[in-house]
Amino acid sequence: MSENRKIILDIVSNANNHPTAEDIYQQIRAAGKKMSLATVYNNLNTLADEGLIRRLSFDGKMVHFDKIRRHDHMVCSVCGKISDLMLEDMTDLLEHEAGVRLQSYDLKLICVCDQCRAGRA
Repeated sequence: MSENRKIILDIVSNANNHPTAEDIYQQIRAAGKKMSLATVYNNLNTLADEGLIRRLSFDGKMVHFDKIRRHDHMVCSVCGKISDLMLEDMTDLLEHEAGVRLQSYDLKLICVCDQCRAGRA
C-alpha cells in the first residue's frame, strides 16, 4: 500500500466525523504534507473499492467516508449531520424477514438532531 493511501486510511479509520474528501485533504495539508485533492479522491475510491473504508451518500448529497467497523447511522433531515449508531446486529432478523441471505446491510435512521430541534422550539 502506498504511503498516501496509508495516510488517508489512517485518517478515515480514526475519524469520528464522517469526513468528505475535502475534509481529508485539508487535514493532510494542515499536517504539512503535500498531496493533491485528486490524489485524495483517487485513493479514497481505491480504498472503498477494496472494502477498506465505506462510502456514505445520503439523498444524493456530498459523499462522506467512514470506517468499516459494523455500525449504522442517524442523519438529521435539517442540517445533514451524520451520527454513528451502535445497534445490535440484525442480520438474522433481516434475512428471515426478507427470505434471502444478506451480504451486508446499511441502516440509516432519519431524524431531527437535538440542535435543530432546539432551534425549532
